[in-house]
Amino acid sequence: MPLFTTVHHPTPSFLLLLLPLSLNPFFCVLVLGLSNTTSFSKRVNSLRLERIQRHLGRINKPAVRTFNTYNGDTIDCVPWHKQPSLDHPLLENHKIQRKPPERPIFKEGRSPKNYTGNRVSRGAWQTWHHAGHCPKHTVPIRRSSVQDVLRSQSLYMYGKKKNKKKNSTSKKIDPPPPDVVSGNGHEHAIAYTGTTQEVYGAKASINVWEPSIEESEEFSLSQIWILSGSFDGSDLNSIEAGWQVNPELYGDNSPRLFTYWTSDAYQATGCYNLLCPGFVQTNNKIAIGAAISPVSLSSGDQFDVSILIWKDPRVGNWWMEFGDNNIVGYWPAELFTHLSEHANMVEWGGEVVNMKKQNGAHTSTQMGSGRFAEDGFGKASYFRNLEIVDSDNSLSSVESISTLSENTNCYNIQSYSNSDWGTHFYYGGPGKNPNCP
Repeated sequence: MPLFTTVHHPTPSFLLLLLPLSLNPFFCVLVLGLSNTTSFSKRVNSLRLERIQRHLGRINKPAVRTFNTYNGDTIDCVPWHKQPSLDHPLLENHKIQRKPPERPIFKEGRSPKNYTGNRVSRGAWQTWHHAGHCPKHTVPIRRSSVQDVLRSQSLYMYGKKKNKKKNSTSKKIDPPPPDVVSGNGHEHAIAYTGTTQEVYGAKASINVWEPSIEESEEFSLSQIWILSGSFDGSDLNSIEAGWQVNPELYGDNSPRLFTYWTSDAYQATGCYNLLCPGFVQTNNKIAIGAAISPVSLSSGDQFDVSILIWKDPRVGNWWMEFGDNNIVGYWPAELFTHLSEHANMVEWGGEVVNMKKQNGAHTSTQMGSGRFAEDGFGKASYFRNLEIVDSDNSLSSVESISTLSENTNCYNIQSYSNSDWGTHFYYGGPGKNPNCP
């Protein structure tokens, strides 16, 4: 089985804005952008365009090598010491930790197997490797374009999660996991730990699919949350990683590796991937924000990605591993308040955004595979081998989890445990259906 499937390059369908800007502040230019999921035509004030280009100049760093991928991405190989993370004011004197800490070891001697009987799961990878590779001491970064920014709500919101407000109608649990009590159409099917233990990381293998997205402003993701702080205040710290389909952010429907962080409950700090200073990348083979392939097929081959996040017990940085022994980089301890010590909750699961049309109908945006949990292996999406990292830097299987879905007629979750997959669960759903109008 190949590590990736062929993705055909779409016909070029956008006009790059390379001409000098007019000195007249009321001068407008026409921007055209097309993808396989959305098309738009906007008249952009030249002053706004100038602000966008200045911002892109800050996050698109000078590269020693650049290449284009089959799915339309541009990958820049940026020297370690010039990556965007080091522009953060809290990292002004930060020295890159180039040697990762010791990886957590499974406490019981071996991790559970990657299969149950004949139910085989294979590892997915990233599609950009067909186009080239980045040399040592550089990191591959997906270049942001004017079109990427214009798909966002605003320049300020580019790369950030939409502001979230508490939804008083959400299902009540104690303590409430973050996002679950949030409004603005965010819906979930998650498993989570309690808050009585100190957690120093988490791991899982996440089934990869290509869920359909109804509206370009919506997304579907599957991820791990590492959390600490107040769930109903403004000091929540969160580290997140997984895969997502997000047409507004990337301009297509491909599942992509992503990261996120915040130290103030998504209010002002943090962003996706490397779209703001923060996450320090050390790997020259993994591009955060790049597409993942192959994807799973209903009643066919199943592909998943393994993600491990753990806290360096000596330095305090939070490291991330993708796949087998591909250590991507770290979130510096300086970024956080509560997570500078440890986490007090971990969540695993899916999230979608339901924009709800004017008639009030539920979105048909899918979560996971678009099938409900009870459909099981090969049809429903799964998280397997849920593990947490203890204070002694050891991995252990999660023994007890709680599960929650706000609307089980739209998306649901069912958890299980066995000797091969340890604690695991199936989750997801189609969104709009006769029981979820």
